[in-house]
Amino acid sequence: MKLLLADRQDITRAGLSYVIEKMEGLESKYVEDKAELMHALKDNEDTVVILDYTNFDINDAAELLILNQRFPYTRWLLFSEDLSTDFVKVLVASSSMFSILLKESPLMEIKEAIRFCVASNRFICQRMMEVLLAPKKETEEKVNLTKTETEILKDIALGMTTKEIAEKRFSSFHTVNTHRKNIFRKLGVNNVHEATKYALRAGLVDSAEYYI
Repeated sequence: MKLLLADRQDITRAGLSYVIEKMEGLESKYVEDKAELMHALKDNEDTVVILDYTNFDINDAAELLILNQRFPYTRWLLFSEDLSTDFVKVLVASSSMFSILLKESPLMEIKEAIRFCVASNRFICQRMMEVLLAPKKETEEKVNLTKTETEILKDIALGMTTKEIAEKRFSSFHTVNTHRKNIFRKLGVNNVHEATKYALRAGLVDSAEYYI
Protein backbone atom coordinates (compact mmCIF):
# COMPACT_ATOMS: atom_id res chain seq x y z
CA MET A 1 0.00 0.00 0.00
CA LYS A 2 1.18 3.51 -0.85
CA LEU A 3 0.61 6.03 1.98
CA LEU A 4 0.27 9.74 1.19
CA LEU A 5 2.40 12.19 3.19
CA ALA A 6 0.73 15.61 3.40
CA ASP A 7 3.39 17.38 5.45
CA ARG A 8 5.50 20.40 4.46
CA GLN A 9 8.28 19.83 7.01
CA ASP A 10 11.25 18.26 5.18
CA ILE A 11 12.63 16.53 8.27
CA THR A 12 9.25 15.01 9.15
CA ARG A 13 8.70 13.73 5.61
CA ALA A 14 12.19 12.20 5.53
CA GLY A 15 11.64 10.52 8.89
CA LEU A 16 8.21 9.17 7.99
CA SER A 17 9.44 7.92 4.61
CA TYR A 18 12.26 6.03 6.32
CA VAL A 19 9.92 4.48 8.91
CA ILE A 20 7.36 3.46 6.27
CA GLU A 21 10.01 1.91 3.99
CA LYS A 22 11.04 -0.39 6.86
CA MET A 23 7.47 -1.64 7.27
CA GLU A 24 6.62 -4.62 5.10
CA GLY A 25 4.26 -4.00 2.19
CA LEU A 26 4.20 -0.21 2.61
CA GLU A 27 5.60 2.71 0.65
CA SER A 28 4.98 6.43 0.70
CA LYS A 29 4.38 9.33 -1.68
CA TYR A 30 4.66 13.03 -0.83
CA VAL A 31 1.87 15.38 -1.95
CA GLU A 32 2.76 19.07 -2.24
CA ASP A 33 -0.65 20.66 -1.72
CA LYS A 34 -4.39 20.04 -1.51
CA ALA A 35 -4.81 19.88 -5.29
CA GLU A 36 -2.18 17.15 -5.58
CA LEU A 37 -3.74 15.31 -2.64
CA MET A 38 -7.17 15.36 -4.33
CA HIS A 39 -5.67 14.04 -7.56
CA ALA A 40 -3.92 11.18 -5.72
CA LEU A 41 -7.10 10.22 -3.85
CA LYS A 42 -9.13 10.19 -7.06
CA ASP A 43 -6.69 7.59 -8.40
CA ASN A 44 -6.87 5.53 -5.20
CA GLU A 45 -8.87 6.53 -2.14
CA ASP A 46 -8.27 3.22 -0.34
CA THR A 47 -5.18 4.54 1.40
CA VAL A 48 -3.89 6.37 4.46
CA VAL A 49 -3.15 10.10 4.43
CA ILE A 50 -0.64 11.17 7.08
CA LEU A 51 -1.56 14.82 7.44
CA ASP A 52 0.13 17.62 9.36
CA TYR A 53 -3.03 19.68 9.72
CA THR A 54 -1.26 22.73 11.16
CA ASN A 55 0.93 23.39 8.12
CA PHE A 56 -1.06 21.98 5.19
CA ASP A 57 -3.59 23.98 3.17
CA ILE A 58 -6.75 22.56 4.71
CA ASN A 59 -8.75 25.22 6.51
CA ASP A 60 -10.70 23.60 9.33
CA ALA A 61 -12.50 20.56 10.70
CA ALA A 62 -15.48 21.21 8.41
CA GLU A 63 -13.29 20.86 5.32
CA LEU A 64 -11.79 17.63 6.64
CA LEU A 65 -15.27 16.24 7.19
CA ILE A 66 -16.20 17.13 3.60
CA LEU A 67 -13.11 15.27 2.37
CA ASN A 68 -14.12 12.32 4.52
CA GLN A 69 -17.52 12.25 2.82
CA ARG A 70 -15.99 12.63 -0.63
CA PHE A 71 -13.43 9.87 -0.07
CA PRO A 72 -15.14 7.49 2.39
CA TYR A 73 -12.46 4.76 2.12
CA THR A 74 -9.55 7.07 2.97
CA ARG A 75 -8.07 6.87 6.48
CA TRP A 76 -6.70 10.12 7.91
CA LEU A 77 -3.83 10.07 10.41
CA LEU A 78 -3.49 13.61 11.75
CA PHE A 79 0.18 13.94 12.72
CA SER A 80 0.72 17.43 14.15
CA GLU A 81 2.53 19.40 16.85
CA ASP A 82 -0.61 20.55 18.61
CA LEU A 83 -4.34 20.09 18.07
CA SER A 84 -7.14 21.64 20.13
CA THR A 85 -9.26 19.30 22.21
CA ASP A 86 -12.51 20.54 20.68
CA PHE A 87 -11.11 20.09 17.16
CA VAL A 88 -10.16 16.49 17.90
CA LYS A 89 -13.51 15.77 19.56
CA VAL A 90 -15.39 16.95 16.47
CA LEU A 91 -13.39 14.71 14.14
CA VAL A 92 -13.38 11.65 16.39
CA ALA A 93 -17.13 11.91 17.00
CA SER A 94 -17.86 12.37 13.28
CA SER A 95 -15.98 9.45 11.75
CA SER A 96 -13.85 6.46 12.72
CA MET A 97 -11.63 7.25 9.71
CA PHE A 98 -9.80 9.96 11.70
CA SER A 99 -6.83 8.97 13.86
CA ILE A 100 -4.74 11.29 16.02
CA LEU A 101 -0.99 11.24 16.59
CA LEU A 102 1.08 14.06 18.11
CA LYS A 103 4.60 14.64 16.81
CA GLU A 104 5.96 14.26 20.34
CA SER A 105 4.93 10.58 20.24
CA PRO A 106 7.71 7.96 20.52
CA LEU A 107 8.74 5.94 17.46
CA MET A 108 7.02 2.79 18.71
CA GLU A 109 3.69 4.65 18.93
CA ILE A 110 4.17 6.17 15.46
CA LYS A 111 4.67 2.71 13.95
CA GLU A 112 1.68 1.39 15.85
CA ALA A 113 -0.50 4.25 14.58
CA ILE A 114 0.48 3.53 10.97
CA ARG A 115 -0.28 -0.19 11.38
CA PHE A 116 -3.69 0.58 12.92
CA CYS A 117 -4.64 2.93 10.08
CA VAL A 118 -3.47 0.52 7.37
CA ALA A 119 -5.68 -2.14 8.99
CA SER A 120 -8.63 0.33 8.91
CA ASN A 121 -8.64 0.76 12.69
CA ARG A 122 -8.77 4.07 14.55
CA PHE A 123 -5.74 5.13 16.59
CA ILE A 124 -5.48 7.88 19.20
CA CYS A 125 -2.08 8.42 20.81
CA GLN A 126 -1.73 8.13 24.56
CA ARG A 127 -1.06 11.85 25.12
CA MET A 128 -4.18 12.94 23.23
CA MET A 129 -6.26 10.28 24.94
CA GLU A 130 -5.17 11.69 28.31
CA VAL A 131 -6.23 15.16 27.18
CA LEU A 132 -9.60 13.95 25.92
CA LEU A 133 -10.33 12.10 29.15
CA ALA A 134 -9.14 14.87 31.47
CA PRO A 135 -11.84 16.63 33.55
CA LYS A 136 -13.07 19.82 31.93
CA LYS A 137 -11.76 22.95 33.61
CA GLU A 138 -14.46 24.98 35.28
CA THR A 139 -12.91 28.34 34.47
CA GLU A 140 -11.97 29.36 30.97
CA GLU A 141 -8.29 30.10 30.61
CA LYS A 142 -7.24 33.46 29.19
CA VAL A 143 -6.37 33.17 25.53
CA ASN A 144 -3.06 34.79 24.64
CA LEU A 145 -3.13 35.79 20.99
CA THR A 146 -0.18 37.57 19.41
CA LYS A 147 -0.67 41.05 17.92
CA THR A 148 -0.75 39.55 14.42
CA GLU A 149 -3.24 36.84 15.44
CA THR A 150 -5.50 39.46 17.05
CA GLU A 151 -5.47 41.57 13.88
CA ILE A 152 -6.25 38.55 11.70
CA LEU A 153 -9.04 37.45 14.05
CA LYS A 154 -10.62 40.90 13.68
CA ASP A 155 -10.49 40.58 9.89
CA ILE A 156 -11.98 37.08 10.05
CA ALA A 157 -14.81 38.35 12.25
CA LEU A 158 -15.50 41.12 9.74
CA GLY A 159 -16.03 38.54 7.02
CA MET A 160 -12.74 38.73 5.15
CA THR A 161 -11.50 35.58 3.42
CA THR A 162 -8.01 34.16 3.92
CA LYS A 163 -7.04 35.40 0.45
CA GLU A 164 -8.32 38.91 1.18
CA ILE A 165 -6.45 39.05 4.49
CA ALA A 166 -3.25 37.87 2.80
CA GLU A 167 -3.55 40.63 0.17
CA LYS A 168 -4.26 43.24 2.84
CA ARG A 169 -1.22 42.19 4.89
CA PHE A 170 1.05 41.60 1.87
CA SER A 171 1.52 38.04 3.13
CA SER A 172 1.20 34.65 1.49
CA PHE A 173 -2.03 32.66 1.65
CA HIS A 174 -0.14 29.88 3.48
CA THR A 175 1.16 32.28 6.18
CA VAL A 176 -2.31 33.68 6.91
CA ASN A 177 -3.84 30.20 6.82
CA THR A 178 -1.29 29.03 9.41
CA HIS A 179 -2.15 32.01 11.64
CA ARG A 180 -5.83 31.19 11.21
CA LYS A 181 -5.33 27.59 12.35
CA ASN A 182 -3.27 28.75 15.36
CA ILE A 183 -6.04 31.19 16.30
CA PHE A 184 -8.70 28.48 16.08
CA ARG A 185 -6.50 26.13 18.13
CA LYS A 186 -5.86 28.71 20.86
CA LEU A 187 -9.55 29.66 21.05
CA GLY A 188 -10.65 26.03 20.99
CA VAL A 189 -13.05 26.71 18.11
CA ASN A 190 -13.65 24.85 14.87
CA ASN A 191 -15.10 27.40 12.45
CA VAL A 192 -15.40 31.09 11.55
CA HIS A 193 -18.77 31.46 13.29
CA GLU A 194 -17.35 30.37 16.66
CA ALA A 195 -14.25 32.54 16.21
CA THR A 196 -16.45 35.53 15.40
CA LYS A 197 -18.54 34.99 18.53
CA TYR A 198 -15.33 35.03 20.59
CA ALA A 199 -14.16 38.24 18.89
CA LEU A 200 -17.49 39.91 19.70
CA ARG A 201 -17.46 38.71 23.33
CA ALA A 202 -13.88 39.88 23.77
CA GLY A 203 -14.67 43.30 22.35
CA LEU A 204 -12.20 42.90 19.49
CA VAL A 205 -14.92 43.83 17.01
CA ASP A 206 -17.65 46.37 17.61
CA SER A 207 -21.08 44.78 17.16
CA ALA A 208 -22.26 47.77 15.12
CA GLU A 209 -19.30 47.35 12.77
CA TYR A 210 -19.95 43.60 12.55
CA TYR A 211 -23.57 44.02 11.44
CA ILE A 212 -22.82 46.62 8.73
